[in-house]
Amino acid sequence: VGDRFVFESEVLFDSGRAEVNPLGRGQMDQLAVALQDLSREIPPEIPWVMRVDGHTDPQPVRGGNFMSNWELSSARAINVVRLLIQLGVPPQHLAATGFGEFQPIVPGDTEDDYAKDRRIEIRLTDR
Repeated sequence: VGDRFVFESEVLFDSGRAEVNPLGRGQMDQLAVALQDLSREIPPEIPWVMRVDGHTDPQPVRGGNFMSNWELSSARAINVVRLLIQLGVPPQHLAATGFGEFQPIVPGDTEDDYAKDRRIEIRLTDR
């Protein structure tokens, strides 16, 4: 989407969880190959980073391992970064950021709106 890759959370994670599920692993395998190719094409003097942004919907976290949406979104972003590193993406070119519910895509409050807000965004930026 535009200048970034966007993955719906349901593709990568089970509800309320931060571990990348098997379907998400397949998606990340494909992305890692593309990122490795990209990293070889960018001149070494350019300070670039792939920022992995975790986002949630505004519904409060209920139970589980996370006390807030901010913690859940951060844990998801960190786990995607860890997986990309395991898949060979250079760690010095990765960053994890959690935005919680504070950067919605749509302002609505339907389940469809919430599903769009739950996502991982990956974008190329500078350090």
